Amino acid sequence: MARSRPRASEEKRRPSVFWPLAAIVVPLVSLVVKLDIEGAEKIPREGAYVIAPNHYSEFDPLVVALAVWRAGRLPRFMAKESLFRIPVLGAVLRATGMVPVARQSSAAAARETLNASETLVEHGRGVIVYPEGSLTREPNLWPMRGKTGAVRLALEADIPVIPMAHWGTQAVIPRYGKLSLWPLRKPVAVIFGDPVDLDTFRGAKLPPAGLAAATDVVMKDIAGLLSTLRNEPAPSARWNPGEHGQKETGRLES
Repeated sequence: MARSRPRASEEKRRPSVFWPLAAIVVPLVSLVVKLDIEGAEKIPREGAYVIAPNHYSEFDPLVVALAVWRAGRLPRFMAKESLFRIPVLGAVLRATGMVPVARQSSAAAARETLNASETLVEHGRGVIVYPEGSLTREPNLWPMRGKTGAVRLALEADIPVIPMAHWGTQAVIPRYGKLSLWPLRKPVAVIFGDPVDLDTFRGAKLPPAGLAAATDVVMKDIAGLLSTLRNEPAPSARWNPGEHGQKETGRLES
């Protein structure tokens, strides 16, 4: 079903390195998948925000980026700090304002979160953070237990968390599987939700248990959106890899 696109934000209308990148990436991704985007107007037209999507395929970042681009904002991710040290790729990441994150001590992580949140607010940017930190290990591809990075970033900067869910990219690349391009234009459904209600958690420095509780609220909203796309109920509890003897890999944030 065709949906009207929101107007482009000022940052998207402003010439930037995103323009030549989009001229290449958007047609290629659009050739592989056909997006049906619902709720794009939920993303603020201006100002900072965090988008929290589900994650079950290596193709997800391209779909999420295209959806945010079509929603009128610039897609910036929180990415592993080591990627910024790769020639060419690192230059592109810095030029597009991606947010680096590294594995480090709690104190260093807190400082990094504060710096990232200040940058987002100062420049009015949004950032995409996978709260699961890696591809879900849940057997049926439902969101698993979340990490606290997205919530810490949003609460530190007092900016909204926009939940997002998508379904269909497993037809392009199954989880830990091989790329399947044919047939082209595989349907992928995308939905953005209302900002997560985190008012209970704002205004105070939260202990780890409080951050975990806030993250559970975000994950519940993401699972609810995915349930709408899949037309089936989401599990009542989040999958915990630690309880199933699984090791989480491909971590992007914590």
